[in-house]
Order: sequence, then structure tokens, then C-alpha cells
Amino acid sequence: MSEDLNFVLKARRDKLAALESLGVPPFAYSFDSTHTSVEALRLLHEGVDEGPEVRIAGRIVAWRPHGKTIFGHVADHYGKIQVYFRRDDLHAAFDALAHYDIGDIVGVVGPLFRTRTGEPTLKVREVELLAKSLRPLPLGKEELVDGAIVRHAAFSDPEMRYRQRYADLAVSGDVRRRFIARSRMVAELRRGLDELGYIEVETPILQPQYGGAAARPFVTHHNALDMRLYLRIADELYLKRLVVGGLDRVYEIGHDFRNEGIDRTHNPEFTMLEFYEAYADYTVMMGRVEQLMLRAASAVRSVLAREAVPADERAFLTDAAFSAVPDIAPPFPRIGWAPTLSQAAGADVLTMGQDELRALALRVGVFQPDKLSRPKLLDEVFQALVESKIESPTFVVDYPMELSPLAKPKRGDPRLTERFELFAKGKELANAFSELNDPIDQRRRLELQASLRAAGDEEAVEVDEDYLRAMEYGMPPMGGVGVGIDRLFMYLSGVANIRDVILFPTLRPE
Repeated sequence: MSEDLNFVLKARRDKLAALESLGVPPFAYSFDSTHTSVEALRLLHEGVDEGPEVRIAGRIVAWRPHGKTIFGHVADHYGKIQVYFRRDDLHAAFDALAHYDIGDIVGVVGPLFRTRTGEPTLKVREVELLAKSLRPLPLGKEELVDGAIVRHAAFSDPEMRYRQRYADLAVSGDVRRRFIARSRMVAELRRGLDELGYIEVETPILQPQYGGAAARPFVTHHNALDMRLYLRIADELYLKRLVVGGLDRVYEIGHDFRNEGIDRTHNPEFTMLEFYEAYADYTVMMGRVEQLMLRAASAVRSVLAREAVPADERAFLTDAAFSAVPDIAPPFPRIGWAPTLSQAAGADVLTMGQDELRALALRVGVFQPDKLSRPKLLDEVFQALVESKIESPTFVVDYPMELSPLAKPKRGDPRLTERFELFAKGKELANAFSELNDPIDQRRRLELQASLRAAGDEEAVEVDEDYLRAMEYGMPPMGGVGVGIDRLFMYLSGVANIRDVILFPTLRPE
């Protein structure tokens, strides 16, 4: 295999040298396009056989020489269009085409017309090589079956696709469309928050002390200051500092990092949206989440739903390019954490002793429950008995105090907190609190977390003195929400593996 590959790479470099000897620059500076492939195709609508001259740039994805003519296809960001080269039109420039390859990026200029088979085509009058491809792309074959395009992928190994996402995107319009949909979703979430009067801010990724979630951090070292720093595990504590400073509605969309296992729903580097609103509580934030979910679903549907894609674009996409985006229908059901779990467990979990809880955890398949703290046991049992079984968007509300060190006590039941999580398809999509704003109570809870950490719970947080100082200046009551962007998009696009919605997921060294 390596010898074959080396032969192919050498052949492409030989063609590069031949082009240079003909005076053809193999790597251009720019090209002034007038149309995308899809825009050009729309100029030849039904009943129109000839169109104007257009300038299109893209990658050669098909190449069929026939003596003094060549047919091919050029693909761009949006689709592809057939191109037709004739020696009589290009004269000496036609000779250089013998050294072009599938994968080369070209600019083509010429009028549009329909072939005898009715296919819209660009008749090339000018061609410019924009970038010579020195490595063949793993392009698969396509065939038309019962009116639908079926693609036989040459790039089917998932791990290779994740490692070489640039090649995956280059050969698969379906994958490009998925990531376009993700981008539209994030843009719509921003638009929704901006319209509600939130402002977007940026907080530190490198932090002297991490907090805001229960997770193990990544650790690094700053040489000039000779200090240990952590990659943030959550944006929360810095955003709440800003609310203390008078920025009443703030949000941030950014990367968080957690030094934990990798599976179908976890990547060590992931994207979070966090937003905080002064003078709101968790019931207000439920409404905010419902409205943002509606907007996110609409944005994804506008790209991935078959009926939302124009027919002339649809013709160049396989069935894999589309997905049935779930219907979002607020208000979402609300179920209590404690009564729902207690019903599933057959006993009141809040009154269980540590031994009883460990026995329950062992019975439902929790791994090594004897090594877990009580809060971790409760969380794992809940995941096994309740979370994994929730299908449609559902708010789980009122978590135990020991699971929520940053949430206010529930009015009427101090054992619980005013916290909700949104679940769908067995995955957590959002987490929110009526935020704790009593610095004395907050110190007590952080000291409890610190004691758990000292007892061996690596995910428990330490006391953050600067955050407590900020609270002591006076923190207004507020609601706060964290939304996992990757998991939200997985749910809306019907994707089962988080690596398929992250452009460059974390992998072992090649």
C-alpha cells in the first residue's frame, strides 16, 4: 500500500513539474467569482437552454477526457456543476489540462448551456489552476438509484474522517451541510439572547482556580509567573462576578475543558453557552430555555430538513444530508428529581443511608460504587434509573442540596434546591439554577465541597475566596443556565456520536 501511495504522490508531483515547465502557475493568489455552482444552475431554469457567462471556482470532482474534449464536474461550498472543455475554445491552454487531476482547485469562465441530455453545463472559455492537489482525495463513487443519489464512500473509516476532517469535508457535501447547520444554530442562539437584552462577554480560559461544576480539570503552568493554572471547567463564576458589577444580563459561548473519559457523548473539549439574568429565578429561565430551543430547532431545520432545501440544491445531496429535526413544543413537562427517582428506586432516596445507597447503585449497574461519594452516588443512580429513559424534552426540577452547591434552597423544602436540568433522548442538554447569592451560605457549601475533595472526591471544588468576596459586595438574585452546544446539536440533528458534531474531536496520537 505504501509503495502504491508513494507512486501516486510522485505522479502528482511530476504533473506539477510539467505544469511549471508550461508556464502554468500551480498555486494562484485569487480568483474573482461571479456565481456559486447553485446560483449558476438557477440561471438555467426550466425551459431555458442558454445562459450568461459566469465565473466559478471550485474543486474538480469528476474528470472524463475524450480526445479533444473533456467533461468534468467542479464542486464548491454549495453544490457542483458540469464543465465542458474543448481544444477549439482553449487552444494551447488545452494541453495543460492533461496534467490536471481530480482534486485540483480551478477557476472556470464561460457561458452556460444545456447538453443534449439536458444537463446544465458551463462551456469553458478560460481556465485557471488555483491550487494543484498533490494528494488524491478519498472521493467515492455516486450512482442514481430510483431518482436518488447513492454515494459509495471511499472514506468510510470514522476515525480517519475525524483525524482528517479537512478531507472529510472536501469529499462530503453531507458533512459540510451538517456543520453549516451547527453554525446557523449557534448564530440563532446568539440572536435570541441579543434580542432579550443580553450582552456577549469573554471570561478567562486559563484560571488560577477552577469552579462552577463538578469535574477534574486540565492543569498547566505559566512560566513567567511561575504559577499553576487550570483550563476552565465552566464559565459560571466569572459570569456571576460580572452580574455583581452591574452587567445584569450576560452570556458567553466558548470552550470548556474537563479531564474525564471519552465516549459517544463526552469530549474533553466542548462548547458551552452560559447565560445569567439578574432578578430572575429558575422558573423564568425555563421559559428562556424553551424559547431558545424553538429558535435552535428552526435554524437547524432550515438547513437539514428536506423540504427546506431548494430542489436544485437537493439534487446534489444524498439522503444522509437531511434529518428529521424534532418538533419542539413548549411548555416542556416538569418532573421532580426526588419523587421521580424514589418511584423508580422503590424507596425514598433522600433518606437512604450510605450503605443502602451503595447497594442500590450496585443493583442498577453503577461501576465501583464503594469508591464514590454520596453526591456522586445519587447522580449515578439518577442517570441509570431516570435520565437515560427520558426521550422528549423534559425539565427535571428541584435537585438535592448536596448535588447543587451553587443553587438557592427551594422555597418550602430546604433539603432541595431551585435547580433544573433539561433532558432529551437520554442526554442532558441544559442545567440551571436560581443562583445562590448568600455569601455565608455559599462559604458553608464550598467548605463542604472542599471536605469531600479532601476525602478523595477529585471532582469536588475548592473554596474560591475571590468569588466569595465578590458575593459579599452584594449579588443580586439571578437565574443562570448552561447549555451544551454539542449535545443540543446532536439532539436536533439526530446524530448519535459527539465526534460527528465537533470539527476536530480529541483523539489519541496517530
